[in-house]
Amino acid sequence: MNGSYAEAGIRSSRGDHDLNPGMLPGTNLRQAAVLVPLIEHSDGLTVMLTKRTDHLDHHPGQISFPGGRVEDDDPSPEAAALREAEEEVGLRPSQVDIIGRLDEYVVRTGFSVTPFVGLVKPGFSISLDAFEVAEAFEVPLSFFMDESNHRRDSRTHNGEVREFYAMPYNDYYIWGATAGMLRNLYDILKPYEA
Repeated sequence: MNGSYAEAGIRSSRGDHDLNPGMLPGTNLRQAAVLVPLIEHSDGLTVMLTKRTDHLDHHPGQISFPGGRVEDDDPSPEAAALREAEEEVGLRPSQVDIIGRLDEYVVRTGFSVTPFVGLVKPGFSISLDAFEVAEAFEVPLSFFMDESNHRRDSRTHNGEVREFYAMPYNDYYIWGATAGMLRNLYDILKPYEA
């Protein structure tokens, strides 16, 4: 689909279209929300991520943040992100101090994702939803703050080349929307680094 982002109903400048001009989703975007948990360890912040189970219909085996669709009974996208984090990894809302939100991220599959950044004190218990989450793990925030760890990779899908950010860490291939949101976090935090 060609045309401007506004014509496609995109309210944000972030999304799969950033690196792929012309790759615009339809106008009926489904709302989703994720939590970007920053764990406050004494030796520095880490980012909690999850690995999705391999049997899921959407994005099986991929690295993501805890989160999902905003349901009709969610009072807000922030509440949806906190609800999903509790369901997926056992983080209770009372354990998360929301400190801000990143730009909405539009995914070519028709989702508009609102990422909320929250500080979490260590000492919480992880309780994975075994149906959706294969694993939860942490990556030092300093890894994502080093731009040399940011790559632009590409794949061919339905005959079209699609570019995306990727930030491989050890055996984890962090890419796509998750890497795009981490790039947004990097852009916000970088000017404040000492």
